[in-house]
Amino acid sequence: MDLTKGAMDFATKVVDFATGSMGSLLLKLGELLKEEYMLQTGVKEDIEYLERELKSMQAALRKVGDVPRDQLDQHVKLWAGEVRNLAYTMEDAIDKFLVRVDSSEPTLETHNKLIWLMKKIGELFTKGKTRHEISKEIKEIKARVQEVADWRDRYRVNEVLANPAGATTVDPRMLALYKDQKELVGIDMALNELTKKLDVGDGGDDESKKLKILSIFGFGGLGKTTLAKAVYDKLQAQFDCRAFVSVGRKPSIKKLLNDILYEIEKQMYPMLDERQLMDKLRGLLKDKRYFVVIDDIWETETWKIIRCAFMNNNCTSRIVTTTRIFDVANESDEVYRLKPLTHDLSMELFHTRLCGGINKCPYEHPTMVNKILNKCGGVPLAIITIASVLVGKPVELWSTVYNSIGFGDEHNEDVENTRKILLFSYYDLPFHLRTCLLYLSQYQEDTLIEKDSLIWRWVAEGFVHEEEGVGLSEIAERYFNSLVNKSMIQPVDLLNHGIICHCRVHDMILDMIRPLAKEENFMTLLASMEQHTHSICCDVRRLVIKGKSQVVNTCMSQVRSFNAVCTDEFWLPLSSFQALRVLVLDAGDSNLNNRGHLENLGKLVHLRYLGLRGVDTLELPMEIGNLKFLQALDMRDHKIKELPQSVGQLSHLKLLHAGGTDTRMPDWIGNLTSLEELWMSEANESSNFSNELGKLTELRKLCITKSLYLTSASSVKAWAESVAKLQKIQDIQIGRIESNINDDDATSCWDGYVPPRQLRVLSMLSRQPVGLLARTNPWLLPNLTYLALQVDTPDMVTFGRFPELVTLRLTMGALGHQHDVMGTSSGAFPRLRFFATSGTPGRFIEGDMPRLEYLEFRLNLVHDTNLHFDFGSLANLPLLQKVKVIILYEPSRPRADLQEAANGVIHAIDLLPNRPILALFGVSIYVSINGG
Repeated sequence: MDLTKGAMDFATKVVDFATGSMGSLLLKLGELLKEEYMLQTGVKEDIEYLERELKSMQAALRKVGDVPRDQLDQHVKLWAGEVRNLAYTMEDAIDKFLVRVDSSEPTLETHNKLIWLMKKIGELFTKGKTRHEISKEIKEIKARVQEVADWRDRYRVNEVLANPAGATTVDPRMLALYKDQKELVGIDMALNELTKKLDVGDGGDDESKKLKILSIFGFGGLGKTTLAKAVYDKLQAQFDCRAFVSVGRKPSIKKLLNDILYEIEKQMYPMLDERQLMDKLRGLLKDKRYFVVIDDIWETETWKIIRCAFMNNNCTSRIVTTTRIFDVANESDEVYRLKPLTHDLSMELFHTRLCGGINKCPYEHPTMVNKILNKCGGVPLAIITIASVLVGKPVELWSTVYNSIGFGDEHNEDVENTRKILLFSYYDLPFHLRTCLLYLSQYQEDTLIEKDSLIWRWVAEGFVHEEEGVGLSEIAERYFNSLVNKSMIQPVDLLNHGIICHCRVHDMILDMIRPLAKEENFMTLLASMEQHTHSICCDVRRLVIKGKSQVVNTCMSQVRSFNAVCTDEFWLPLSSFQALRVLVLDAGDSNLNNRGHLENLGKLVHLRYLGLRGVDTLELPMEIGNLKFLQALDMRDHKIKELPQSVGQLSHLKLLHAGGTDTRMPDWIGNLTSLEELWMSEANESSNFSNELGKLTELRKLCITKSLYLTSASSVKAWAESVAKLQKIQDIQIGRIESNINDDDATSCWDGYVPPRQLRVLSMLSRQPVGLLARTNPWLLPNLTYLALQVDTPDMVTFGRFPELVTLRLTMGALGHQHDVMGTSSGAFPRLRFFATSGTPGRFIEGDMPRLEYLEFRLNLVHDTNLHFDFGSLANLPLLQKVKVIILYEPSRPRADLQEAANGVIHAIDLLPNRPILALFGVSIYVSINGG
């Protein structure tokens, strides 16, 4: 029996139950069974028993995790909570053993053999004593596991079923199908747009006769079903056959096909199997113009199966799907992203639900109403829910309701329906994604959450399961993208660059996950440690505070994650944190002088993530080298000038964010051979960085935010040779390369270099990589999505052939230089969405850049008053949403010249079919097209 492998398989499944709070416990049990630990025979047998017993809980725990908590028997909830707490206790005990055995200081070079021998004998004695201690703790844990197992059998947890009452509850989304048209607010524009897109017209041309599939996409509560039903009611009379069916989670394909057949011919075929039902449906529709709405699809596989039942019969048929999963929506011919309501429409809907209309409310409370609507974020379901709670309540109590409401906590039918709709999405997530989502419960409303920091904290918490040959950051980013894809978090692209660096969590989602996190003892949130010290119980595992951070409570031994936004000078009794994995100290908006408050940092031997965001600590203690298991050291926005040499001993370090403006990169950076991600401000030749970089062969991401200095031919060569060794690199971002070497010599350093296929992001304000890419077949970089370069004459033909390129940013050597955009044939830049250049593009050809949404360029009026650009060719960019035009002019020239040029741009843009909205900012013109 391969116990270690069995433990790893189990750890990726059962330990994620409900919230995934048990981490990688069974992985560590497997570690203990390895021969090098030389455990006593009886201890090994006890560990094998623990593994078998915990495996036997797997089936029951997975059932528990799939049932909404309000439908579980109380005994089952208590049992699951006991298992969770037991797992924490077990993991803490095992970690103590693993740390004491595996984290002895590295042997220092010494010529004194006697000292070396005595040190080794001391280590062996310590390990033997540790093995005796773990033996005792394992036996105590075994007794507790036996008690929990007896409890499981006594209450028949393996037979857990959802509360029968829950099974018969009507799906609240059905209410959207039977709303009176008079109740619908804010869908007129979307209804008209969809009607136009689906209009069959006269059906005269071949293109309109083709089957068209359109998907309405958006997160839960936006009103997808309501809109789809309104479109269906408006257009159904134009078709021979019609059907409106709902799918939902875990559908029966046979039932779904029967539902469609019943809608079309009012007859069902219970004796037919799926294939026969498909044949029946295809035969029925083969020469009919049909209109089918398939509501609430959750999986691409489900949709692909359903799709087989519909043929393209060239009868101008139409299919509409609704989904909150982007991958499902993307399987359609066109995706319609449903947007939140505007403020005015939100106001109208709020008053319609509250008192029958905006003119029928007898009271005025604009400030509180605006706060309420901001909380709802334009989501109709949230607006209706809060309004329903406020019906009949005095205006004086509205602020109390606003401050206290969490969707699901109020005894109200609309609130209950809202909670159920949101929980559909939550329980559709696999367990590891539920864990990652619950972790977001620590953030305040409207917080802008940095993606990189978030995913490394997931890693440190043990939420991310290793895969052979794949970096932990890659796996964590996959988790992040999955939550975006499933509409659970909102991606934020701050700079229109096409790179998602941040996210937000909608208030409705926060209101859903906070009670879950609290009930599972997953996260404890305190506004001020000074005010709530008495409320901290001894089983708190993750603690988040904001405000006073004078921690005097000593009940911290079990805390695994401590996050503090420090509004004043802080002091932490770090020696009290005996199990801490994550420590984040954030200065917030304050300007702290927090020197000398990291005493005992070296005692946090379990620490995986250390974040010192904006904390004005001028130096790190040398004891940081004792943190043998540290995976991430995040010190952005700090003033540390030099990292202590002991950081070079952190052999498990995977993220180093030393992005302070004054931090010097050390000569020994190559010692950190496990690094997957490196952030720094600048690198000069004196640091020997170019040579050291080549030792970081596990590196996936390299960011130098300011400058890389390569002032000699040897340094340029060393840089190129080191980059060539980074065969796992995916993301290279260099603010600027400062070099006085001529371009030919610099470019020749790249001879023979073939960039790795997984390269996704390349951003260098230098001409050196241009020659490299010009010699590279674009199909050798199938994953390149972001390219930012400094160029004199861009090779648009080569750039246009990169198959996955989404963002292209070109800094021209000469301001306002004009260059052609099109490739040698139509179809260049098939996926490009963002294009920015400091030059002037040539004419846009129909078929090129078919998905372009954002365009930025410059017009040069320094030597000429004419606008040398064909604005009419912008009509060949069908999805263009925003245009930014920067006019360069000589200040000494008449202001009228600039005004004339600006008027010309305004007039030219205004003639486009998209009807742009134009704003003028000095010499900078920003154009926003409707729908962008």
